[in-house]
Amino acid sequence: MSAPVEVSVEPTPAEPSRHHCAPAHPSAAGRSEGAPGPEPTEVLRPHAEQAFAAELTALAGQDDRPRPARWKLSPWAVATYLLGGTLPDGTVITPKYVGPRRIVEVAVTTLATDRALLLLGVPGTAKTWVSEHLAAAVSGDSTLLVQGTAGTPEEAIRYGWNYARLLAHGPSRDALVPSPVMRAMAQGMTARVEELTRIPADVQDTLITILSEKTLPIPELGEEVQAVGGFNLIATANDRDRGVNELSSALRRRFNTVVLPLPETPEAEVDIVSRRVEQIGRSLDLPAVPDGIDEIRRVVTVFRELRGGVTADGRTKLKSPSGTLSTAEAISVVTGGLALAAHFGDGVLRAGDIAAGILGAVVRDPAADRVVWQEYLETVVRERDGWKDFYRACREVST
Repeated sequence: MSAPVEVSVEPTPAEPSRHHCAPAHPSAAGRSEGAPGPEPTEVLRPHAEQAFAAELTALAGQDDRPRPARWKLSPWAVATYLLGGTLPDGTVITPKYVGPRRIVEVAVTTLATDRALLLLGVPGTAKTWVSEHLAAAVSGDSTLLVQGTAGTPEEAIRYGWNYARLLAHGPSRDALVPSPVMRAMAQGMTARVEELTRIPADVQDTLITILSEKTLPIPELGEEVQAVGGFNLIATANDRDRGVNELSSALRRRFNTVVLPLPETPEAEVDIVSRRVEQIGRSLDLPAVPDGIDEIRRVVTVFRELRGGVTADGRTKLKSPSGTLSTAEAISVVTGGLALAAHFGDGVLRAGDIAAGILGAVVRDPAADRVVWQEYLETVVRERDGWKDFYRACREVST
């Protein structure tokens, strides 16, 4: 039987002080040990545990409910962090996910068991966003991440080798380079695998032993890494994009699958877009969202109608373009529009600022999608009350 091995890793990054400093994980830090780095407020996109450190600290201070092993918060507090609420001392926790509460509760409960979590949904349903915030709330560190691509090797999930040491001294613990998943197993933390279905099928199946036996064999050393309490894994996947590799039935059984839906109502989607654009805008010194809320509603309306193949009133059937027209793309369109308004306008978001972004999101196939877009402009937008300025702006960029 293989002997357990103690993996040499940096001290667990889930200590309270970690909320106020750059991550120690090499992939997140991107610099040598001891080198000075930017403060979290200076980086372009702070990790969730940095950006919302005050909320996480406030929740931890008032959270008197039972916590699973090595969790920073109780399941109730993790759900509150994602869904938002007001604490007894008046601290406001902003919602990170706008959607059915039960979905978040099931996801958090899954992580409290020994079963891994698979967040499934079409592109743009906040799978990565939810994954990051779950890891931040549970473990205090969202950086133990494997980014799935068609070229992701097995070493990214299991372990690699420092080849200079390997050639000089042969296989040894000093020569072994732990993956984020191995680090999470050794420290009892939450690992993340993004875009699992983009990883080749044979590499995906590397997770089977890890998730079922909670162990990672190292045959070169005749040893293994056994997961300690608190370890779990969150994966995200979608089955709509090109380049998707189906999960084997054996691997799928190791996950509890939670499907993240598209926003149910236009109001919910407008709220999501407004919140995210406001967060992004603050970091880029862009105008406040309320100045452009009408244009946000237009973007959301256009996306929902083309995505659903019918107008909001249900009277006119529409052809849908080849793109997904997700909420994430709506956020990108509005953010780009705000940048145009800030740098080349008067700072107020108008139809002309979002027209080009919408065209780029809708027309992915220059032949088929352009016909769909022109038909939508002429049959729906042109006849809609109060949309004349939007129609003219879209016509200008479409010609």
